[in-house]
Amino acid sequence: MQSYAKHHTYGFRFKGEHQERVAGLHAIGKEKQTEESYRWDGLQRAEHGRIVFQYTLDGRGAIRIGETIHQLEKGDAFFVKIPSDHCYYLPDDSSHWEFAFITLYGDEVNSQYERITEKAGHISHLPLHSRPIKHIFRLLDIIETTGIQHGYDASAYAYSFLMEYLQYVEYEERQEADLPVAVAKAVTFIEKNYAADIGLDDIVVISGLSKYHFTRLFSKHFKQTPIQFLTKVRIERALELLQQTEDSIEEIAFAVGYASSNYFTKVFKQLLHETPSAYRQSKSVMPVDRLFID
Repeated sequence: MQSYAKHHTYGFRFKGEHQERVAGLHAIGKEKQTEESYRWDGLQRAEHGRIVFQYTLDGRGAIRIGETIHQLEKGDAFFVKIPSDHCYYLPDDSSHWEFAFITLYGDEVNSQYERITEKAGHISHLPLHSRPIKHIFRLLDIIETTGIQHGYDASAYAYSFLMEYLQYVEYEERQEADLPVAVAKAVTFIEKNYAADIGLDDIVVISGLSKYHFTRLFSKHFKQTPIQFLTKVRIERALELLQQTEDSIEEIAFAVGYASSNYFTKVFKQLLHETPSAYRQSKSVMPVDRLFID
């Protein structure tokens, strides 16, 4: 996965009793850390009563929870409370750690945090296309485009993330674990190789099944064909590149597996009803580390 050219973090300090009672949004963002000095000790931070979810996009990080150290590769996430006995950091032998994060607070947040960690623990592995991760990306898109103007919206977004994560833990994760081996192998192949010139025949070979049997099996589980799934993965990545880089449309088309920028634009427009250029020009990107207040 290509690194993002821009990394934004946003903080929120809204008033409203509902945020403390239900759910509040404290911070959200994407970062890329390359300095060994990057280290957060959960017993020494100034923020109290905060819950941190952090998802690895690229590189490698690490977190110590109690006496156990977990290495965090692409797709790995942690969910911890501040304060608690944990410390996350960039390991000495890692060149970089790129991640997305969201920090929440509130009585209901704490309640759901206990429920989630009881079921799934503090460490999890989520696909980039999973709903909790998509929710973070969508929220960043909203913030960078229109901002969040008051605490009620912030509270709703915070609570929605919790519900997406809880749903993933209780239902989607189990469904993914129950995927037939052939389908699971195909999904992994697509997510790792979407930028290459791959098609249905390549995916079928990985599955080990006949084209007819594999296509029926895949469509049964995902309610879409393998090529539709591949297209979705490519366009979702293209959206990120359009938002977060200044690469040309042609460069982005090649980066997500299209040999022709014209064909990429055609597919993009069919799905989103606007061209990549129009999508990019409609964004009003806000400054890094902007703080929203009311």
